[in-house]
Amino acid sequence: MMNLLLDNPSLSQTLPIVLAIVAVLAVVFAVLIVLVSKLCFVHEDERIPAISEHLAGANCGGCGYAGCADYAKALVEGKADLGACGATSNEGKEQIAKILGIPFSAAEETFAVVKCAGGINAKNKFDYVGNKGCDAQIAYLGGAKVCPEGCLGDGTCAAACSEGGIKVIDGVAVIDKVLCQSCGACVRKCPKNLIEIIPKKAVVFVACSTKCRGKDVMGACSVGCIGCGLCAKNCPQGAITMVNNLPVIDYDKCNGCKTCVAKCSRKTIKEI
Repeated sequence: MMNLLLDNPSLSQTLPIVLAIVAVLAVVFAVLIVLVSKLCFVHEDERIPAISEHLAGANCGGCGYAGCADYAKALVEGKADLGACGATSNEGKEQIAKILGIPFSAAEETFAVVKCAGGINAKNKFDYVGNKGCDAQIAYLGGAKVCPEGCLGDGTCAAACSEGGIKVIDGVAVIDKVLCQSCGACVRKCPKNLIEIIPKKAVVFVACSTKCRGKDVMGACSVGCIGCGLCAKNCPQGAITMVNNLPVIDYDKCNGCKTCVAKCSRKTIKEI
């Protein structure tokens, strides 16, 4: 290398200039990088991590956001409602309300139930063979069940539950009240809209969602509601009304006497 420089005096004079230019460019680019990083830096509101600490941390998506951090950001920006997170306790929500400077009133504790008891008791139109999951099955002729509202029992809700609180038993999804955090993830995932959030004080629930009339129900499911109305007629508290051939329970009136359970000939109203 030295011989090359000695044999080429012009090259030995040019090299220091080139090195100096490279050094200057390196300094210029370093300064530009620092300036750009400062100009493009997005300051995170300090309330976001503070709120995240009080959330349940389930990252279930039941609130409609990608995870707890995304939900916390939406709360700070005023785009989300504090009541959208069913998994966070009232104590946690109270602390979040203080951080946000908004009023807070404790919500009634709730849990989810599957409004269907069909499964092996409900007839099939065909034997489904295909991809796993109710969302995949329903894409083929609405799913295998004769009942248009029947649980497909393919476990899409169970896969969505971060607490492992849902099992498919005898072809129908069953939710464990103790494990359920009422996050709502299963509600969003069920393609038949069969999962409902009800008060934790509830003693009974209607395990059916069909709107069909009695004769059609009897031909499709042995435990489906036939809309006879005996539960509503015999409820001492007047807590049950018939809507679209289905009993609807007013849990503010229901005292848990279970008269409806005893009167239901189809055993569609279940004791929790």
